[in-house]
Order: sequence, then structure tokens, then C-alpha cells
Amino acid sequence: MEKFKQFLKTIAPISDKEFADTISYFTELKLTKNEFFIKQNSICRHIAFILKGTLRTYYINDKAEETTSCFCTENNLTTSYKSFILQQPSGLIIQALEDTQLLVIDYDNLQKLYTKSAIWQTIGRAVAEREYIVMEQYASTLNNEAAKEKYLRLLNEQPNVLQKGKIEDIASYLGVTRRTLSRIRKEITT
Repeated sequence: MEKFKQFLKTIAPISDKEFADTISYFTELKLTKNEFFIKQNSICRHIAFILKGTLRTYYINDKAEETTSCFCTENNLTTSYKSFILQQPSGLIIQALEDTQLLVIDYDNLQKLYTKSAIWQTIGRAVAEREYIVMEQYASTLNNEAAKEKYLRLLNEQPNVLQKGKIEDIASYLGVTRRTLSRIRKEITT
């Protein structure tokens, strides 16, 4: 729980007492490798803090191909945000790439925290703002950086993903073909 408390303190000045008063709204959830946190067309009922492990967020495009949109790593939050906020079916799939340990809160309990605690209102707003910035940066990277630059960014920012993710998942995340990714890897290692 200490990891989660420290994460929250980077977002808002939550006191130890406020944390202790609200941690009972969360539960631990363990996923085994390849298990789903959310399946496509299911309503996402939880938001999760990743205590340990890595998850992949993806969708099935109109050609029935998997397209990776995010690798979610330790000490970060994950959910299908649109589905969670609107409580409507998700277009995204979130799956564990390895055995994963999560700290989760369901939609109703999060709403209770927002009602009872001003600090949780601040946390909720800050998380939404951060998520928007991450999404905008990802879109900008996909559209404005060359394939090699995107790969080097991933290597620098999330190096563990390169060991845990399948090459086709990493390629789709970077918006390149598997062949292009193999060429880039070869260039970098020689």
C-alpha cells in the first residue's frame, strides 16, 4: 500500500489519515499472465493501480487486427476510461502480459470518495488531466516522430516493455510494421 500512497502524494497532498480513511474502498486483484482486466464490449467497473506487473491495452480494428494503444506498467493507473466514466461497453481490451497485482476501486466506491472527500475530488481531476496529456503526447508521437525515434522513446521511457511485449504488439503500438521494427532493432544493436 505504501507504493500507492506515494503515488497519490505525487498527485495531491493526501495526508496519512486521509489515506487510511479511504484505503478500505480498494481491494487487491491478481491477474495471471494473459488474463483480462477488461474485455471488449464489457463495461469497465474498476480503475486499477498497478502494484506489480505489466498490462497491454489494445483494440480490434476494422480489419480484425489487434492494435496496441498502451503498455501499462507498475506504479501507474489503468482502466478503459471512457467505459469506466460513462459505464458503457468498452471498445478496449486490457490484458496482463505477466502475473500482475492490482489495487482496484469500483465505480460506485470512487463516486463515494468524491462525495466525502475534497482531496479525492482533487485526485480525480488531476488523474483526468494527466490521462489527457498522456493521450495527446501519444497521438503527437505517432504522427510526428519517425519510427526509429518512437522506438528509442519507448526504449528510454519503458524499457521493460521491450522484454515483456510481443514484437507484433510493440510494432502496432509504435504504428509500424513488424518488419520495420525488426530493421530498427538491428540498426540500433549494430
